[in-house]
Amino acid sequence: MMTDKRELLILGGGLVGMTLALAAAKKGISSHVVDRADPSELTAEGFDGRASAISTASWNLFRNIGLADALEPHGCRIENIAVTDGMKPGRIDFQPEPHEGTLGRMFPNRTLRLALFEAAKDQPLIAWHGSTNVMERHRGEHGVSVTLADDTVLEAKLMVGAEGRGSPTREEAGFTMAHWDYRHRAIIIGLCHERPHEGVAWEIFYPDGPFALLPLLDDGEGRHRSALVWTVAEKDAAGFLALSDRAFLYEIEKRMEGIFGALALAGHRSSYPLGFQHTAKLVKHRLALIGDAAHGMHPIAGQGLNLGLRDVGALVEVLTEGQRLGLDRGDAQMLARYEKWRALDSLMVMGATDSLTRLFGVPGKLSSVIRRVGMAGIQRAPILKRWFMDEARGMSGQLPELLKG
Repeated sequence: MMTDKRELLILGGGLVGMTLALAAAKKGISSHVVDRADPSELTAEGFDGRASAISTASWNLFRNIGLADALEPHGCRIENIAVTDGMKPGRIDFQPEPHEGTLGRMFPNRTLRLALFEAAKDQPLIAWHGSTNVMERHRGEHGVSVTLADDTVLEAKLMVGAEGRGSPTREEAGFTMAHWDYRHRAIIIGLCHERPHEGVAWEIFYPDGPFALLPLLDDGEGRHRSALVWTVAEKDAAGFLALSDRAFLYEIEKRMEGIFGALALAGHRSSYPLGFQHTAKLVKHRLALIGDAAHGMHPIAGQGLNLGLRDVGALVEVLTEGQRLGLDRGDAQMLARYEKWRALDSLMVMGATDSLTRLFGVPGKLSSVIRRVGMAGIQRAPILKRWFMDEARGMSGQLPELLKG
């Protein structure tokens, strides 16, 4: 039986868990990262067709921890977000001022994973434990530990639950969750299209759910590409997934009304159920939750990963400050500060997202008219528009240092 003691024990090596390990290492904080999967599986070509919108604040974080150079060539800049009610007249355009740069960048998840693993590989402060299961978790008076499937014991001062929505660490610690199921499913696929997207992300709202087109860089053969995230009712999902490629493409074309010209499918369709979940508390004795383990939200505003990256920035800042004051990594008051900082911000973002989902999901002609009147109001109200854009760029609220420019 072997033990190896570090400061953080990060359970879950996905995008948020790995970013935490790297951000902590930049501040001289060592960690163990444990994941059931192997990096080669997580970065395999077909593993995850999803793409993520990285907000301005999250991009600052990547730049501050030294990932920007590796990522820059692969990111597609989001120059504008067009919001429309079923392609009817009266769309809103969110376009930043020239001096503000972009609204964010779109990256394939695989690209983000590769950059994170590549950076972590040469970082002595990060010990990676992949393809393994946690058999036992222990949080004691002076530290924490886990026993892995091969009887290895890993020890640290603070445990961090970062395994995503179904977090076993959170479940075992008995956190209470508020959650509801939207009874909707997101279908994800890449599209190649005839006309360039010009950096525009489209959010088209239909009564059966939002239809989002997210700009990606042209592929190696110069074809214009976007990622489609299409929300459908759970009862209709199996039918849409079973359609032939040709019939599926026809359904997409019908909803896009020719904005990008001729279309072709790129890659395979994948899908996942949508729900809302949020823990009122984010910390317990020597334990902190980050990312989807703490809050899982609707992908409508593309803010799920960005919310997790704000958790990372806040936790690292609180830990660094604690270090300066000579506090233990698991100090209860320090963790309470992290919880207070993040709980309100994440609930605000999630509440706004949830309201948007419900507002645009109300069927009928009258509700469509009301929505379009509201959208026209936002289009003409610079203060409201500015608020929405700051939210999209992740530049609102009390920002952790690592997420500032």
